Amino acid sequence: MTTHKSETGNKTGDAGVRPDETRRQVLYWRLMSRLFGADEQPALERSSLAVVEDLGLPPALLDPGVSVDTLVQRHPALADELDDLLAEKEHEAGGEVRRAALVSKLLLNVFCTGSGNVTAAQLERWKRDAGWLGKGRGTESGGRGHSPGDDEVAAVLAMIEGDLVKRMRLREVLADPNLARQLTPSMSLIEQLLRDKHNLSGVALANAKALIRRFVDEVAQVLRTQVEKTSVGVIDRSVPPKRVFRNLDLDRTIWKNLTNWSPEDQRLYVDRLYYKHTARRTTPARLIVVVDQSGSMVDAMVNCTILASIFAGLPKVDVHLVAYDTRALDLTPWVADPFEVLLRTTLGGGTDGTVAMALARPKIADPRNTVMVWISDFYDNRSLITDFEAIHRSGVKFIPVGSVNSSGHQSVDPWFRQKLKDMGTPVLSGHIRKLVFELKNFLT
Repeated sequence: MTTHKSETGNKTGDAGVRPDETRRQVLYWRLMSRLFGADEQPALERSSLAVVEDLGLPPALLDPGVSVDTLVQRHPALADELDDLLAEKEHEAGGEVRRAALVSKLLLNVFCTGSGNVTAAQLERWKRDAGWLGKGRGTESGGRGHSPGDDEVAAVLAMIEGDLVKRMRLREVLADPNLARQLTPSMSLIEQLLRDKHNLSGVALANAKALIRRFVDEVAQVLRTQVEKTSVGVIDRSVPPKRVFRNLDLDRTIWKNLTNWSPEDQRLYVDRLYYKHTARRTTPARLIVVVDQSGSMVDAMVNCTILASIFAGLPKVDVHLVAYDTRALDLTPWVADPFEVLLRTTLGGGTDGTVAMALARPKIADPRNTVMVWISDFYDNRSLITDFEAIHRSGVKFIPVGSVNSSGHQSVDPWFRQKLKDMGTPVLSGHIRKLVFELKNFLT
């Protein structure tokens, strides 16, 4: 019988269980017991400690109370191992056990968040640990990248972060400038601030506004870059080129007139000049954004408010913004400042798109020069489909959007989804980049 030796000197037969496999199972069983059970399993804890020490790894690796940052600060060599830790690659003999120990640390710190109140410092630590998970997966920003499975991971991380924020004693944190400074703006935190802003005052309200402003500015910078990359219109070849010297296409002129070359005179006789097309299609006169501000559409409200302000800053775009739940609110006067818009919104409540349609439809002056973006989960009055069909028939570029958020996960009423698809305007769902892409295609 052939035998081989593991890095700890154990032997096994071909038909037997490899020691490395057993040690990996111990680590993962210990991880599962910690994630799904409140009580420690002494036998698994002792076995896992023996495995970790045998690998030359610090016992702190098993302590969920020790952040990954702290672990790396104490043991800098681990930083390189944690990068791309979850990527598919070959490992040396015994390497899979070491990898299992490190993976268990990341998963335990990110997905085992306990219960009870959460402090600002704990939330920050969790975010940094999630960031290490992202590095381990080969992505940035807490694993919210764009390879297969990233959207699902992002949705779970967003849910965990939202739960942590809800467990914070947020009003007390905001009232303490030192604690408030420890907060990093996130969508979950902004949602809580927007929901609770009417209950805040004094220092707490000032700190809440500062956090909202920081988040708005950060997201705006990202979206502005996406928009500006191709914000200039494409060449419109239906417009004849202006016959001026600066538009002369010299290369084409020479090429087209080569048959007029005179060998005797050594000259090229030009009987026709060619000019470059420089006219560009202009942006539409009007962009109407209608956003459902009910409780299920928080991401959409924040992202589209910022996006509307960016397009409002482009030349020749007249942007109008309407928010609604059971009432509609025309936010156009503040469209250039998303911070002010968000402070005027009231998240939550029911949904009645007919009131928003009554406010938005009169804004359509030139249908073929208008784009209407309607963002909702479409669990709404079904008579709206008649209005959507009429707007589409009139020549308006109608873009129904089911979600405009970081994760791309949003429930959309199946009835409306099918009706809008049959109408030739399928519901756009997913990352806000999709909406930016659609708008840029229409605006160019």
